[in-house]
Amino acid sequence: MRATSVATAVSLLLVLAIVFGSRYLRTFDSALLPYAVATVFLAFGVAYRCTVRLSAPAPRNLRRQGRHSLFSKAGLRAAPRALARTLAVQLGFRTPPGAGSRTRWIAHQLIVWGCLLAALITFPMTWGWVSFTAASPAGPGYELRIWGFEVIGFDALNVLGWALFHVLDLAAVLVIAGAGYFLWLRMRNRGGVTGQNFAYDMLPLLALIVIAVTGLLLTFSSLFLGGRGYAFLAVLHMVSVVFTLICLPFGKFFHIVQRPASAGARLMGDRARRSGEVRTCQGCEEPLGTEPAASNLRTTMGDLDLPLEEWTAYCPRCKRRLRGGAYFAGSKKGAT
Repeated sequence: MRATSVATAVSLLLVLAIVFGSRYLRTFDSALLPYAVATVFLAFGVAYRCTVRLSAPAPRNLRRQGRHSLFSKAGLRAAPRALARTLAVQLGFRTPPGAGSRTRWIAHQLIVWGCLLAALITFPMTWGWVSFTAASPAGPGYELRIWGFEVIGFDALNVLGWALFHVLDLAAVLVIAGAGYFLWLRMRNRGGVTGQNFAYDMLPLLALIVIAVTGLLLTFSSLFLGGRGYAFLAVLHMVSVVFTLICLPFGKFFHIVQRPASAGARLMGDRARRSGEVRTCQGCEEPLGTEPAASNLRTTMGDLDLPLEEWTAYCPRCKRRLRGGAYFAGSKKGAT
């Protein structure tokens, strides 16, 4: 019930932002109404899933610890620089270790920045916050307006005008390259195909490719085909975008929201390691983790009525060894 209320409130706030940001719909393009409705559903789904996730015992305790750590004197002093560094790592600027991972990292960056670039352009235009208006009926001049206020005037035939009108084409090329690589990788790994789920592993990549390809075909139709087939391609592009936006909060695409949100946990762990709050395993005395993470685990197990707090003092390897020893002792005792 709480998640539904929060999601409904977020959706209503977005609707109000669209109405007021478009100057009471004066700068809102009615042709983009399906996209705007899809973003409202997107806001509802993201808010709903985030609320449900944050209401679970472990995230709730972690949020409480993070709040205490952030608003301390040392936390407020170190937060800006540490948070920027953590977000950079979480967004993937660091090349992951391992053979063949550099190409995967490049493909991931192509998808991330292609989608981010497209979202920064299309979402404000869909909501009526950004609009392009002709400066005069006769000339090629245009005005870029944000919330109804003129920001810059430009000629559609110069470099700036070409870049502004084709930035979505650049985003589509980036997405096709990145998503195409991962799709090829999944199809090439025949051993992993049997363990893949089409809706979770393949459909998101196919949806991105369809959106990007239909977007490029719209430009191709207008430039080289005199607009032939444009109406059909526009509908196909709209259907693919709306489908993806509505499904985003409830599938694999949710990590777009989840990954930056996990930067807080990583930030708290980095601060604990720098301050020496590192626990060691009671069995092998190897580094086990940070004290805040162990405290969060103990609190969560207590909330769930799981009397297994002593296991938090051991690493996974020692846990397996202890379980194996207990099983062997019990089996030997039963045999005698």
